[in-house]
Amino acid sequence: MAKGSAAAGVLAVAALLLCSPAAAELTRLEHPAKNDGSLSLLVVGDWGRKGTYNQSRVAEQMGKVGEQLDIDFIVSTGDNFYENGLTGTDDQAFEQSFTDIYTAKSLQKPWYLVLGNHDYRGDALAQLSPVLQKIDSRFICMRSFIVNAEIVDFFFVDTTPFQRKYWTHPKDDHYDWRGVAPREKYLANLLKDLDEAMKKSTATWKIAVGHHTMRSVSDHGDTEELLQLLLPVLQANGVNFYINGHDHCLEHISSKDSPIQYFTSGGGSKAWRGVFQPNDDNLEFFYDGQGFMSLQLDHNQAEFTFYDVNGNVLYQYTRSSLRETSHLQPSGYLTEE
Repeated sequence: MAKGSAAAGVLAVAALLLCSPAAAELTRLEHPAKNDGSLSLLVVGDWGRKGTYNQSRVAEQMGKVGEQLDIDFIVSTGDNFYENGLTGTDDQAFEQSFTDIYTAKSLQKPWYLVLGNHDYRGDALAQLSPVLQKIDSRFICMRSFIVNAEIVDFFFVDTTPFQRKYWTHPKDDHYDWRGVAPREKYLANLLKDLDEAMKKSTATWKIAVGHHTMRSVSDHGDTEELLQLLLPVLQANGVNFYINGHDHCLEHISSKDSPIQYFTSGGGSKAWRGVFQPNDDNLEFFYDGQGFMSLQLDHNQAEFTFYDVNGNVLYQYTRSSLRETSHLQPSGYLTEE
């Protein structure tokens, strides 16, 4: 972000925080780490297509990797049900795209999910309803919330309301803004809640999870509203990583102006092959096929690994809590054969 844009972003956030009412605490869930203090998880996004577009194949490999890593939970970066979310809590797509697909023993763990823009095009409240947990207890979806796993705090952020175009130019799409409108008040409250929660965090690692890209070289590119409003809050509170979906690819981009690293895991089903739009982001890795990501954490380091639809390791990145980094597998652009 240019200096002028960064300054404008800080001022915009400050204005929103000043005009918002007293912060309310975000829902905080506790998920204990392993006995040795470590944590393993998988991250998948943009997946809900009733098994098509290789969703079932990705799920199969997730099950195998999940068993190898003895994962503790799964994170979904949103767009959980295509094309237009769920029609209600009785929509069979819930089981057809989730329960009946992610059947491996290792995946019978909690799934922590955020909503994506496609989820907002249906009955968004259905995915937030406890009724779905009665159908499949793994499914834990809220707008914005925190998962504390001792060594790490995950801050799940509802990013869809940030994008102005969904409000002003929805085209033929309908967005379910119940519980969100008016936008300005919702964002002001959310940013204040996040800021307060992040300031209180004493975890070794702080990770933000949202649906929309903050930095990307694929179809959607950088999201200006997130760079202007959300990024300053992450930077001010020492967040280490931002994880998202939205672009149907796998990518790692390093920050040019802070230690934050950006990871896209949006290859859970339909991929956008050949969609590569280089910009001035610091691209470390890009893959235009289907796949998912694992994350292994302890007090000393965080290791990110990207896998393709066949379970092959495409790329690894290790970050020390002392900020030493290493890359395994060549950095740069890979395309699906």
